[in-house]
Amino acid sequence: MNLLLLEPGDFVDGTSTIRLTDRRLQHVREVLRSQVGESLRVGLLEGPLGEGRITALGSGALEMSVTLGHPPPPPAPITLLLALPRPKVLRRLLAAITSMGVKTLFLIHSYRVEKSYWQTPFLTESAIRKQLLLGLEQGGDTLLPTVHLRRRFKPFVEDELPGLAEGTQALVAHPGTGSPAPSRGDRTVTLAIGPEGGFIPYEIERLQKAGFASFQLGPRALRVETAVAAILGRLL
Repeated sequence: MNLLLLEPGDFVDGTSTIRLTDRRLQHVREVLRSQVGESLRVGLLEGPLGEGRITALGSGALEMSVTLGHPPPPPAPITLLLALPRPKVLRRLLAAITSMGVKTLFLIHSYRVEKSYWQTPFLTESAIRKQLLLGLEQGGDTLLPTVHLRRRFKPFVEDELPGLAEGTQALVAHPGTGSPAPSRGDRTVTLAIGPEGGFIPYEIERLQKAGFASFQLGPRALRVETAVAAILGRLL
């Protein structure tokens, strides 16, 4: 946790004093091992960053006096379209993608995505939010991403995606294309990453028709979480 993330309900009587009794208290006590009088980096969810000074710390509650006023880091200029990965991988990726500053994420269906993945409890609103908050704490950010679920590939790519990608650099990662991975440019990017094994030829054709240029990272097949980190790292 690189940032103690606060919510409006944490403030006592609308003042600059906050009181925490949940996992954040445990983290400050057991992981950070902070003491009264020490200061920690804090941020208000969907708001500014700042500093909090510990005024009281016990086994049941943490109280801090906070001062906010610094803007959160700028969002990554990337809209990510990601074929829904395996549930356990999804949890890790939601936090990782958030920590890298991506603010718009579309989880989409693909031929190689198991239909059962869409039934995972990790796709509930509360489960997604939990991972997004962990990503914000890791990345020192306060602005929650927006996550969209698209369970049908063809209607999404044909009806919604052209408008979504208009005016951006539209890219799709696809093994075997021969084109090298691009580096960061000045344009906003709409990036599509498929499941392990990649999109099938029909899906690549649909994406290309929507204006996407394909590229590859190299001759090796990568796991989805590795590919996501490597590609975002090049584009950020």
